[in-house]
Amino acid sequence: MRPTRNAKILATLGPASDNLDQIRALVNAGADVFRLNFSHGSQDDHRHSVARIRQIEEELGRPIGILLDLQGPKLRIGTFEDHEITLKDGQQFRLDLDSTPGNNQRVALPHPEILKVLTNGTHLLLNDGLISLQVISCDPQHVDCKVITGGELSDRKGVNVPGVALPISAMTDKDCADLDFGLELGVDWVALSFVQRPEDVIELRKRVNQRAAIMSKLEKPTAIQFLDEIVALSDAVMVARGDLGVEMRPEEVPSVQKRIVRCCRRAGKPVVVATQMLESMISAPTPTRAETTDVATAIYDGVDAVMLSGETAVGDHPVEAVSIMHRIICETEKDPYYRETIDALIPNPEPVSGDAIFAAMSRVVEIMPIKVVITYTDSGSTSLRAARERPRIPILCLTPYQATARCMQLVWGVHAEIAVASDDVDTVVATACRIALREGYAEEGEHVVITAGMPFRVPGNTNLLRIARVREEHV
Repeated sequence: MRPTRNAKILATLGPASDNLDQIRALVNAGADVFRLNFSHGSQDDHRHSVARIRQIEEELGRPIGILLDLQGPKLRIGTFEDHEITLKDGQQFRLDLDSTPGNNQRVALPHPEILKVLTNGTHLLLNDGLISLQVISCDPQHVDCKVITGGELSDRKGVNVPGVALPISAMTDKDCADLDFGLELGVDWVALSFVQRPEDVIELRKRVNQRAAIMSKLEKPTAIQFLDEIVALSDAVMVARGDLGVEMRPEEVPSVQKRIVRCCRRAGKPVVVATQMLESMISAPTPTRAETTDVATAIYDGVDAVMLSGETAVGDHPVEAVSIMHRIICETEKDPYYRETIDALIPNPEPVSGDAIFAAMSRVVEIMPIKVVITYTDSGSTSLRAARERPRIPILCLTPYQATARCMQLVWGVHAEIAVASDDVDTVVATACRIALREGYAEEGEHVVITAGMPFRVPGNTNLLRIARVREEHV
């Protein structure tokens, strides 16, 4: 059961992978958390997916996390008389509220709230950024644009408005219904798409009401203006490079990715890098060298997880994609330079008891031949704080709650087990040593370090650090 790597793998389920045999194979290949993309499939499809994951979880005897990824508001144009047109550079093109099919002069943009905030000079991107328009005149009913970059445009293609904070909620009626449905199924994480401002995260947290952890997807440049606040309000963050790459210049994406990762590392919040990591494996049996380097770069930066999207959802080689990502992570984490870069980004402790405990833990691990850090936690906060230190040894999370164990599957270096804590310190130590021995983290005579909050059931109260030796009576 002992994991062989620290960074985790988040795999998207879809037509190519959503059956019992494939899910089992994906877990065995290295998937730790499964993403259910509610932009596709019906609620019944996702219900069956959750049931299959939970069946495999019970069969394998290990927690598996489930992420519900909400679709978010999708801005789209209307339809065309002939279903497709060609826009030429320099021509004029109108977007309006008229729902009749369009032509090469105009098309519907059925979002009056968007038209109201456009101004002369604003850029609009259509069809994943392949077509670029610039606003030359506008009113609440229509907007006239100059085509900067033309091309083929077909029915209901997406619209992006880079650099503009749009007056819309991050959650649609569909998202609210999907959220209620997913929470009833018992998903562990909820990913919020199209986050623009801190208020979007606050709105979702009220709706979730502690029934799942919240992941903010950063895919709008406007969100970067509120990066610290959004990270503070979130339980985790995803660097969603798809729309992020559409709405900003390609050369800006790497530095923004690193900025987000460092902000999350400082805050001790899990961070996921996503989109096009092994894109070529949708059809090819092996990735490109650039893709393997992209995955390794994220691992060197200390991300908690890397994500596969189309590679496992609709690709020809879903299991191979997880397998090669697992091997890339393992190989990167063996590199001595990996530790240098990880250690360089460990944040300074704050003058609070929890930070003092984990600073001491890090020092103990450096001095003594400790085999594993064992954290007792109800909510997962103690394990998250241990993971923030990026120790050189595994983190064994002991929690009485299955939901917490599943959430921890996304966190760097953490492996979770179900265990009921006692208020007696000797019993706590004996239980920790017994589980560490059983799971292969330590052998008889070796040392472990244990952290917890005493008394138990008091959140944010990590105040115990104990060095223990695994003894014969723990067998």
